[in-house]
Amino acid sequence: MSAPGLPPFRTADVHVPDPYPLYRRYREQDPVHRAADGWVLFRHDDVARVLTSRAYGRGGLPARLPEQCPHLRRTTANWMVFMDPPQHTRVRALVAKSFTPRIVEGLRPRIRQLASGLVAELRTTPTADLVDRFAAPFPILVISELLGVRGQDRPWFRERAVDLQQATSSRVARRADAFAVADAAARELDAYFRAELARRRAGQSRYDADLIGAMLRAEEQLPLGDDALVGTCIHLLTAGHETTTNLVAKGLLALLAHPARLAELRARPELMPGAVEELVRYDSPVQMISRWAYEDDVIGGRAIAKGDRTTLVLGSANRDPAHFAFPDRLDIHRDARRHSGFGMGVHYCVGAPLARAEAEIGLLELLRGLPRLALSDEPVRYADDLVFHGPSRMVVRTA
Repeated sequence: MSAPGLPPFRTADVHVPDPYPLYRRYREQDPVHRAADGWVLFRHDDVARVLTSRAYGRGGLPARLPEQCPHLRRTTANWMVFMDPPQHTRVRALVAKSFTPRIVEGLRPRIRQLASGLVAELRTTPTADLVDRFAAPFPILVISELLGVRGQDRPWFRERAVDLQQATSSRVARRADAFAVADAAARELDAYFRAELARRRAGQSRYDADLIGAMLRAEEQLPLGDDALVGTCIHLLTAGHETTTNLVAKGLLALLAHPARLAELRARPELMPGAVEELVRYDSPVQMISRWAYEDDVIGGRAIAKGDRTTLVLGSANRDPAHFAFPDRLDIHRDARRHSGFGMGVHYCVGAPLARAEAEIGLLELLRGLPRLALSDEPVRYADDLVFHGPSRMVVRTA
């Protein structure tokens, strides 16, 4: 039962643009909360315990994926995010051998060029939707570069990525045909990446020039099959798109709300790496994730039964004063590396180094290239989603 005075927690009751006051109430009064569909955990220590324990796991594919979406189900069945060890361990090892820090570091000059090009386009108009014109296309361009997607294919690639996102929770609620759209995108992306694998194997592309080639080399020692390779490519596309879009958009939004911090970063760009960690902590791009109990457990005096669902509120954990002093304050000098914004344990985000690089470079290019950047008078509009949390429309003045 809930604590006295607290109703069962429902995402529908959360004020999406600022969920943190509500999180605080539950964190202080009922941190291990019994909701209608399982448990909701709000404290940093409890969230970290579940994320790092083998007593909890992903539990397989989301139950809400319809049987009528065979392509979407086959694709997501090969996503690390839905796997537990030992299958997760094998696929992650393949990606880890391919998606190395050296690859990310080598990509930084190209990431800067892509960000600079988008900023140059923003300068041509007095106002623009930052999500549509920068935060959304930027990570798609970067992941396209990483995967070796040819330039002429990138507009199509972005359209398929957006269509695939129709399967996420908020978008399903907005479109009656959302799953059908996502299933079609999964089918087309599956065919695209299988053709890319064949092209490389036939020697029509440099084998060492991109992540697909690196995975093919790594697979020679860790054979997993084409389903796993293709599923991983699509997973990297989706995981690296929406979360980074939200990180960049919300990061800029937080800095615009704190002009002294923004001015300091303009003057001292070397502070940006630490600032990005704080921005992830302060307003996490993914607010909550779920795990299932694989055995009976007790957390905070509450009995968690085997098979129970636990929802981990990362956004609340990252505002827990037991771990972060004055957690509602944006402090770009704080050591925020203990945040849970990229997860913890075996499912720690394999793309975190790339997300950090994109946010650092993207935000710096925006600040350098648009010295008078400011929010317009139009209110920021948020997507109705507490999982992939961020603005859907954010109009800025560029001059």
